[in-house]
Amino acid sequence: MASHHQTLRDRQVASIEKILNLNHVPPQSSDAQHDSTAANGLIKPSTPVLNADGEPIWKVLVFDDLGRDVISSVLRVNDLRGWGVTIHLNIRSSRHAIPDVPVLYLVEPTASNLQQITSDLSRNLYSPAYINFLSSIPRPLLEDFAAQTATAGTAESIAQVYDQYLNFIVSEPDLFSLGMGKEIYWAMNSAQTKDEDLDANVDRIVSGLFSVVVTMGSIPVIRCPKGGAAEMVAAKLDRKLRDHILNSKDNLFSGTNQRPSASTGILSSRPVLIIVDRNIDLIPMLSHSWTYQSLVHEVLNMHLNRITVETSVEEGGVVKANKKRSYDLNSNDFFWTRNASIPFPQVAEDIDAELTRYKNDANDITRKTGASSIEDLQDDSSASAQHLKAAITLLPELKERKAILDMHMNIATALLKGIKDRQLDNYYQLEENITRQSKAQMLDLLIDPDKGKEPLDKLRLFIIWFLSTEQDVSRAEMDRFEEALRTAGADTTSLAYIKRVREITRMTMMSSAPSQPSQTSTSNELFRGFSSISSRLTDRFKDAGLGANFEGLISGVKNFLPANKDLTLTKITESLMDPQNASSSAIAKTENYLYFDPRSANARGTMPPASQARSQQSSMPGGLGTVGRGIEASFGQRRQGFSEAIVFTVGGGSMDEYGNLQDWAKRTSGASSAASVGPRKRVVYGSTELVNAKDFVVGELARLGRESV
Repeated sequence: MASHHQTLRDRQVASIEKILNLNHVPPQSSDAQHDSTAANGLIKPSTPVLNADGEPIWKVLVFDDLGRDVISSVLRVNDLRGWGVTIHLNIRSSRHAIPDVPVLYLVEPTASNLQQITSDLSRNLYSPAYINFLSSIPRPLLEDFAAQTATAGTAESIAQVYDQYLNFIVSEPDLFSLGMGKEIYWAMNSAQTKDEDLDANVDRIVSGLFSVVVTMGSIPVIRCPKGGAAEMVAAKLDRKLRDHILNSKDNLFSGTNQRPSASTGILSSRPVLIIVDRNIDLIPMLSHSWTYQSLVHEVLNMHLNRITVETSVEEGGVVKANKKRSYDLNSNDFFWTRNASIPFPQVAEDIDAELTRYKNDANDITRKTGASSIEDLQDDSSASAQHLKAAITLLPELKERKAILDMHMNIATALLKGIKDRQLDNYYQLEENITRQSKAQMLDLLIDPDKGKEPLDKLRLFIIWFLSTEQDVSRAEMDRFEEALRTAGADTTSLAYIKRVREITRMTMMSSAPSQPSQTSTSNELFRGFSSISSRLTDRFKDAGLGANFEGLISGVKNFLPANKDLTLTKITESLMDPQNASSSAIAKTENYLYFDPRSANARGTMPPASQARSQQSSMPGGLGTVGRGIEASFGQRRQGFSEAIVFTVGGGSMDEYGNLQDWAKRTSGASSAASVGPRKRVVYGSTELVNAKDFVVGELARLGRESV
C-alpha cells in the first residue's frame, strides 16, 4: 500500500502549527509527514509550548484580512485553542490592552500593517510580539519598520520577526487561490488597466506562487504558452527562484526545508508548474456542473468553505418559518471529504446509506443498554455498567456523525430547490453535447419560457455554444440571439467582448470527447427520475423535518451520471506531464510552450514588458508577434514526464477544472490504469481567485463588454 502523501493543505497546516507554537517545530510534525488520517489535514491535539514554569503559553492572534482567510480555510476555533490561542482579532478592529500576554501577528508586509504593529506595541497592548509576515518583507519596508521601532522604543517588545510564505488560501487538499479578488480577469484583459497596475498584479501572482513552491518544498520546472500574462509571470517567477538559490547559502529549498524525492525512475522527482492564461478556455468558468462541490459553489455561493443555507421550520407538516444556517465544509467532515467530487445523484444515495448505518449503530447501542433512544442514555442508570461504558465511549462519535448528516441533508435540500427552480440538470445535459445544437435549436432554447427562472443560465448556455460551435454565425443571426436573450431578461453586455475573444479561444480550446462511452447506452436507469433514487431517502428527509414537499421537489430532476471527458486544461496538463500517453492534438497545442528551469544556467528567458500581460492581444497560439521570448524546449524537454504538477490559471479558477484534473489524475495513476506505470500522479490546482459563473459574467465579462463597444 502506498504511503500517505502530503497534500498542499497538510503542508500549509504544518507551517501554521509551527507559527502557533512560536516557531518551534511541534514534536508530532517535526519535518515528518503531517498525519491527516486522523484529522484529514486539520491540527491534531498537541501540547503547546510550555513556559519556564511548565505551564502553557496562552497568546493572542492578530491577523489582517488575508491572514484571516488563510487560517479560517484550514483551521477551526477549537484548533486554535489547542495551541493556546485564547482570542483572535483583526488588526483593523478596535482592540483593548491585554498586558503581558504574547501576541502572534500573521499579516501581509504592508506599510499600514507595520505602523499598526508599532502603534500596538508602543501602547503596550501586548508583550512580547511574534511577528509573522505572510510573504517576504521587502528590504525598504523592513528598514522603515526598524526606524519606527527605534523611534517608538518598542524593540524590547519584539521577540521574533519571520517571513512565512503563506500568502495563498487552501480550500481543498490540493486546491489554492491567491485571494486577489474577482476582478483580475478584467484587469489582465482591459485596455484601461495601467502598466503599473498590471505589474503590481503580476508581482502579487509571482509572490503567491513563490510561497506555494516554498511550501511544497521543491523547485519546479516551469512551462507556459508564449505571450500574455502567463509568460510574464513565468519569467518573473523563474528570476525570483533563480536569485533566491544563487543569493542564499541556506536557501528555502536546502537541508531540512527540501521535500524528499516524490518518485524514482524515468519520471522527474521535481514537479512541473504549468501557468496558463484564463483565455485558453472560458467554458469551465461558465458551465453548469453536476458534482457536489461544484453545485455547492454554484447554488450556495460557497466562499472560504463557508455556505449559508435557508432551512424550513415546520409544525405538523406546515412550513411556519424559514431560518438561515451557516455551515463550514472542512476536512474534518468525513462525508464532504468522500463525496465532494461525486455526481450529485450518487451523493443522495450515500446520504441514504450513511443514515441507515447511523440508525443501525444507534439501535445496536440502545438495544444493548436497554435505553429507548440515544438521547436517553445519559439519564439512564438502569443499563449495565459495561454496556453503558461502551455506549458513552461511542456517543460523541455518533452525535458528530448525526450532526454532519443533518447538515448535508439541509445542503441537499437547498441544492435540489436550486436545481428544480433553475433546471440545472437540463442545462448540464445540454452542455454535455453542446456542439450538436444547431442554430435553430439554440434559438428555440433561448425563447423557451420554461427553461428555469434565471436568465443568466440562458446567457451562459449561449456563450458556451457560441465559443464551442464550428458553425459561422452571421451578424443578423447574432442579432436574433441577442434579442431572444434580452426578451428572456438577460443582460447581453458581455457578448461584445465574447465576440472578440471567440477566435482566440477556438484556437486554444480542445474539444472534449468522452474518454469512455457514455453509460446511457447500456443503462436506461441513469436517466430515470431523481425521485426513484430511493424512497427511503425521501422518508429520511421527512423524518428530519426538512420539508413535507420534498417528494415534489425532487420529481422530474434527472438522475444521470456524467461521461468522463477531459477539459482543455486537463488535456494540456496531460500533454506536459505524460506526453507518451497524451493525444497528438494536445501535444501539438503545447509543443511551443516555453521552458524555464530555475536550477539550470541555460533555461532562462528575457523579461517581457508589462503591456504584454494583456493576454487577449498576444495569446494567439504560436506566439506570433510577441515581444519577450522565453526558452524553446528541446525535444527531450518536451517529452519529459512528471508525476506531480502545479497547474495555475491567471484570471480566475473553476471548481469544474479542479475536479476534472483530480479525476484525470486518479484515472491515469498506477494500478488504476493499464496504460500508466509508476507512481501515482498528483495535480495541485490554483488560480488568482475561485470565481463562480455569476460573478464572472456579471462582474468581469459584462465590464469588458461595455469597454468593447
